[in-house]
Amino acid sequence: MNKKELFLNMMHFRHACKIFDETKVINDEDLDYLLEAFRLSPSSFGMEPWRLLVIADKKIKKDLKPLCWNQNQITTCSHLIVIKIDKKSVLDDEYIKKMFARRGLSEDATKAYIKRYKEFLKNQDISCWCKKQCYIAAANMMSAAAFIGIDSCPIEGFDKEEVERYFELDTKKEEIALILTFGYRLKAAPKKQRLSKNEFVTFLKGE
Repeated sequence: MNKKELFLNMMHFRHACKIFDETKVINDEDLDYLLEAFRLSPSSFGMEPWRLLVIADKKIKKDLKPLCWNQNQITTCSHLIVIKIDKKSVLDDEYIKKMFARRGLSEDATKAYIKRYKEFLKNQDISCWCKKQCYIAAANMMSAAAFIGIDSCPIEGFDKEEVERYFELDTKKEEIALILTFGYRLKAAPKKQRLSKNEFVTFLKGE
């Protein structure tokens, strides 16, 4: 099987798994692989505005279930990942300098990039901007999972304020962007339904 087929097979395998096999647990090596896929994901200006809570504890998952529309994924999954945005850090001068310094640029070039970054942020909703970066990394993490036969489900159906209160978050500094669940499917995946390419792709031709 060539690389293109291998990748598309992975895409067909991945689906929003609604209930997991509670008897199957993701091992530490595979969990670390998933976290590494998240870590290596791109982010705007390389700011990496995400922080993760990795949860396998049954009591915590049970506590969260009613705050997440009583969805079965929450308690049947092997691991639950709460993705937070770090609003404080992306506005903090020391953090900004640290992240740009990694590029190995000259002092003048670094200062120019930081100036451009701060000008960019003036026109951004910081929460929205940070969350968009998290979604990129979340997609990569779910694809990496599917590649090795691990199922997942992205979850936006939760009471954001209640979940943030449960974790005692200072929402002036951080917020929850998304929840991901990982494990192994209990039932076969339904047939994948998607628009045809002709319904959403337009090819533009120059003169």
